[in-house]
Amino acid sequence: MKIDPYKNKERWLKWKEKCKEGIPKLSKANSEVILRYLEDMEHGINISVTNIKGSRSYTRLNSLKERICFLAKFFNEKYNQDDIRDINELQLCRFFSEMRNGVIKRKDGERYKSVADYVKIFKAFWHWHQKTNSKQGIEIKDITTDLDTRYEKPRWVYLTEKQVKELSDNASYDYKVLIMFLFDSGIRSPSELINIRVSDLYNECKELHIRDEISKTFGRRIKLMICSELIRDYVIKKELKPQDQVFPIKPYVVNRYLKRIALNLFGEKVSLAGEKYSEITMYDFRHISCCYWLPRYKSESALKFRFGWKKSDKIHYYSELLGMRDTISEEDMLIDITKTEIEKRLTQSENEKTLLQERVKVLEDQMQKFLQVVDKSINIGKEVLVVGEN
Repeated sequence: MKIDPYKNKERWLKWKEKCKEGIPKLSKANSEVILRYLEDMEHGINISVTNIKGSRSYTRLNSLKERICFLAKFFNEKYNQDDIRDINELQLCRFFSEMRNGVIKRKDGERYKSVADYVKIFKAFWHWHQKTNSKQGIEIKDITTDLDTRYEKPRWVYLTEKQVKELSDNASYDYKVLIMFLFDSGIRSPSELINIRVSDLYNECKELHIRDEISKTFGRRIKLMICSELIRDYVIKKELKPQDQVFPIKPYVVNRYLKRIALNLFGEKVSLAGEKYSEITMYDFRHISCCYWLPRYKSESALKFRFGWKKSDKIHYYSELLGMRDTISEEDMLIDITKTEIEKRLTQSENEKTLLQERVKVLEDQMQKFLQVVDKSINIGKEVLVVGEN
């Protein structure tokens, strides 16, 4: 059974039970329409024609209910509307524009991150609203067509190979193994990581099988090129059985530990990827691993397979090409720039060689004729001597 580190199913079911009589702090109209919407999403009903069919995951359902309830509350406070469906196009565009530009801030005074997530969730809700009404012969205008769904690239922590080793060398044994495993494998953490069992390690821990049922995209079997010995010794030392989790961790505990040692080693400096070293998390190691493997893999498809990606744009998203270096050499320039000139010289040399061979052949023929004349002269001389003696 797949382990969910965030207990999304339990959270969803608990919230549903709590909201049987209505969603707290929402108007009756908002509560009723949002509960209907979420019930349809749970069962895969009235899905927009542009979206994938089927029931939504517990992770998705939790995200939908948190954000759509937030928007309903905010629209009520800002526009004094008791029904989220009463928002008009101008109000909607202004709201998300102010949210993106930092005019509307979080309670802690910071700007909202991933505004596009809120936009996309409202679009999904509105398209459901359109579809349910169209079944009753009521046409609802799409007020979401001009909304900006672009994502701002989130900041993350970039570490060089040397810094990763420094981090692991200063960590306790269990964390040292975990850090090097994350760096080597580039595995999704915590979702894939927490579901890895000893039975998923092959060939003396030199290969890792990430099963289909635990992967977000597809299963894959990859090589562990850096941490195999560490993992093998770890499994033996911990006396782990085939069915045991390799890393039975609590994500928030691990992240807290990583932040602490990163702060001690690197301080509050900002890494090349824009985030402070002291804010490092397990998730950052997927970025860091991508940066490490990108210049080492010979093909893009092989790199995508290792990381479980279907689209090539993920490579740039995760690496931002950090750690890449210019590998062009003078020899490469010589081949590229003077290739035509070299070819000309080679052709000229070949022609000169051919001409020289022809001349040698002529000389050899002439020498052969000369030798024949000499032999003939010698023979005539011998005949004259014989006649004179007689």
